[in-house]
Amino acid sequence: MQFDQKMSHILDAALPVFVRFGFQKTSMIDIARAAGISRASLYQSFKSKEELFRAGSIRAHTRTLDNVAKVLAGQGSALDRVEMAITVFQRELIAPFGGSADADELFAANMALAADVTLEARTKLLNMLTEALIAGSENKEITLEPLQAQPAQLAHIIFAAMDGIKHAQRGGHKLENDTKVFMRLLRVALMPQQGR
Repeated sequence: MQFDQKMSHILDAALPVFVRFGFQKTSMIDIARAAGISRASLYQSFKSKEELFRAGSIRAHTRTLDNVAKVLAGQGSALDRVEMAITVFQRELIAPFGGSADADELFAANMALAADVTLEARTKLLNMLTEALIAGSENKEITLEPLQAQPAQLAHIIFAAMDGIKHAQRGGHKLENDTKVFMRLLRVALMPQQGR
């Protein structure tokens, strides 16, 4: 899906409105007002609130995965790059909604309106994490032997931990802090003895 300048402006304006009011209570009038355009002009770009929300999800997931791929292809150790990739994923896809009183509703709306987008992004992220773990293992930066786990299995566990950390933040936990603790655990488990 291609986003012209007007569509991108609308999507940028819509995000804080959804965060503030939740999906159900947000109206197209609210979004048009936030974007500084007429409702008629808004409807020229998006036929409904649902279409707009789905477009926002497509754009956010595409951008985030591009940024994750850049981080994983960059400099640093395998675990440093995995940690940066997780941070990018959380900062760009989770954190914007995490502060909303309606976070659960917004995540549910995303799954109702863009489950295919979300599941495809999850598969791509898992594949990228798996490749980073394989490379780290081949370079002897990490060892999977103590865990008796395969890279793909560990990538799934990392993703499950990220999901759990996402939900824990509404219980007063901080996304960044909990992620750092999880990464410290991962380092202890995966670093070769001489690297600890």
